[in-house]
Amino acid sequence: MEWVYLVIASFGEIFGVLSINLYLQKKSIGRLLLIIVTFGLGFVFLSLAMKDIPLGTAYAIWTGLGAAGAVIMGILFFKESAGWKRILFLFCIITGAVGLKLLG
Repeated sequence: MEWVYLVIASFGEIFGVLSINLYLQKKSIGRLLLIIVTFGLGFVFLSLAMKDIPLGTAYAIWTGLGAAGAVIMGILFFKESAGWKRILFLFCIITGAVGLKLLG
């Protein structure tokens, strides 16, 4: 179950960063609260995951999946570059996260 918590925590990171971008486009209390809620839930689930997953592994996977998800969201919703170099290194991040899961 702790790995499910870690994936949910990563979604909190992804949607938190997405919320920051939305807030910067149009500042409002609702969007500011969205930042607080998404990051807050991400931290709650990260703490649940870290009860059984070692700190280094949990943090590396959380940040890796969060970064990869933020890149994908940027490409899909904010017209950011999807060049082959970005995709290559995105694949490296995901491969590293999967490797930590398999070895952890």
